[in-house]
Amino acid sequence: MTGTIVERVAAAVDADRLSRRHEALAAIGGLQPSGLSREAYTEADFEARRLVVSWAEARGYLAFIDPIGNMFFRRADDDRPEPPLVIGSHIDSQPAGGPYDGQFGVLAAWETVEALEDAGAEMRVPLEVAIWANEEGSRFQPTTMGSAVFAGRLPLEEALGSRDTQGRTVGQELSRLRPALSGVADRPLGFPIAAFLEAHIEQGPILERHGTPIGVVTSIQGLRWFTVEVTGSTGHAGTTPVADRRDAFVAATEMAAALRELMDDPGDTVRFTIGRFEVRPNAPNTIPGSVLFTIDFRHPDQEVLRRLGDQVEPICRARAGGCEVVVRETLDAPPTALDPAISRAISQAATALGIAQEEITSGATHDAKYLAMVCPTGMVFVPCRNGISHSVLEHVEPEQMTLGTRVLAGATARLLTDAQR
Repeated sequence: MTGTIVERVAAAVDADRLSRRHEALAAIGGLQPSGLSREAYTEADFEARRLVVSWAEARGYLAFIDPIGNMFFRRADDDRPEPPLVIGSHIDSQPAGGPYDGQFGVLAAWETVEALEDAGAEMRVPLEVAIWANEEGSRFQPTTMGSAVFAGRLPLEEALGSRDTQGRTVGQELSRLRPALSGVADRPLGFPIAAFLEAHIEQGPILERHGTPIGVVTSIQGLRWFTVEVTGSTGHAGTTPVADRRDAFVAATEMAAALRELMDDPGDTVRFTIGRFEVRPNAPNTIPGSVLFTIDFRHPDQEVLRRLGDQVEPICRARAGGCEVVVRETLDAPPTALDPAISRAISQAATALGIAQEEITSGATHDAKYLAMVCPTGMVFVPCRNGISHSVLEHVEPEQMTLGTRVLAGATARLLTDAQR
């Protein structure tokens, strides 16, 4: 095999193997006729982990799991003390999501491992693959839980105590499902990392619209999450006069309308979403006594995040209409710049392979956001059809997955070896 190490490693990426593994992993929690339901800390999540463990064992890699459920894989015969270069993503999904968000990054990481070894690359530091736990935050909040705990930005006990809508905690589910990973060794939380790379689908329309196969991510916009609980009084829908009502639904919708007005942005940069809206007792002839709704607010400018986010609670209180309201901020993550040197390695790998690229800001948050707080970090994006994600319609062409994997492999090779050979 001739050419530079970047070219040799990229050429060793096996598109057929990548496709087969994608199909095998997507079948776990797969929905018909398409899509994926593999929320964090479920049987499907751990079944998918077991499949990845089988790939690791076939390549002579050991598997480890830390107290929040992050998993790491490393060659059994590599006991060097230097901090490793880590590549990976997540495999949990939205309750009705697609099989590319997160999953692609784990598949690309494993293909990179195999390509590096098949190309005979000599790695100057150890290499590890990571699966970050509960990136989606759909079942247990907050999002990017595993990487936040790993980076020391979220206390472990707080994360383990997070409850789903059925009252189950992360700690209970981890204890219940941990035996499914027999043979996987326990590992303490947190360890020094030389650098982190993550491949991901864009989850937006920019790359596809521009016809660009590779996005070099330079930054990740900030986000703030809130939970709003409105408590009024239940009553009979036919007999209770309007003047005597404390209707939690009416109050909550007044809040939602006022917040929407606050977040209105002619420039279309603000991202404001009420993604969950629960009404109780949810009966057709009963005045709602309580409402819970969530707010997902994002922006690339920290000052805008502060100014608008700080108005959420006052606006909700002003529209309470006699009801009680409790506003809790569950996540406050500032905009994050990724490491220019890692971005440059990604760009140089794409250039060496003759693959078009462009710099891009991520509108979605990723585990890379927290890893960037503890080590040099970079991301590779590939386009997805119509920019759709968090949906059963999510789709990435196999050729795009292969190109993204080759760029990830080439960038990893540059960082792990003398790229000029």
